Amino acid sequence: MILRLFAYLDSIKLRDPAPRSRWEILTYPGVWALGYHRVAHRLFKARLFFLARLVNHWSRMFTAIDIHPGATIGRNFFIDHGFVVIGETAEIGDNVTIYQCVTLGGTSPDNGVAGKRHPTLAEGVIIGSGAQVLGPILVGKGARVGANAVVTKEVPEGAVMVGIPARATMVEGGQKEPGFLAYGTPCSDMFDPQTQKVELLRCELETMRKRLDALLAEKQDVDLPAARDRA
Repeated sequence: MILRLFAYLDSIKLRDPAPRSRWEILTYPGVWALGYHRVAHRLFKARLFFLARLVNHWSRMFTAIDIHPGATIGRNFFIDHGFVVIGETAEIGDNVTIYQCVTLGGTSPDNGVAGKRHPTLAEGVIIGSGAQVLGPILVGKGARVGANAVVTKEVPEGAVMVGIPARATMVEGGQKEPGFLAYGTPCSDMFDPQTQKVELLRCELETMRKRLDALLAEKQDVDLPAARDRA
């Protein structure tokens, strides 16, 4: 158990250069919130719902992080800072990172029947500060959601999402930048809310230019052999 704890603390150190030791990481509210959730989740699975809620209530007061006891969370989950809300049917894979003021929120089904209504985050997902991920959607493996984005549709594997509503940009779905991307957004591509629409259009235009260049190059490769044959 101690070795598993050390492995978990080391995984946080890889994503956060601020702490000088494992002991310092033990003061993080996200670490305590996850520990309390493990207890609350076991009580919830045992159908001891009131006790699970008591643990959840204490954790929320102590850490300013609200994780519903029913949420399913994988290994090496890291909440950097606090003020995070995670709903009952949320599912979080291994090595997921969430920054402050994030909501994994749900939708209220029209027929009144409770079911899957919160997001699923696949392995290695990063959710930037202030982002809202809403509804029973899948955020694909290795995807990044930038700061203050609002995500209401499924996110492709490896995509980087920014804006309101969030759109894939900077890295196309299925591709993945090497290394850990703090806050889910490259520093060189941070968006000012006042000019966000212009920046998004600029990114889309750049993507279209790259695709056009690729199509022209492909057409040229086809036309050259045909011209040689006619000669």
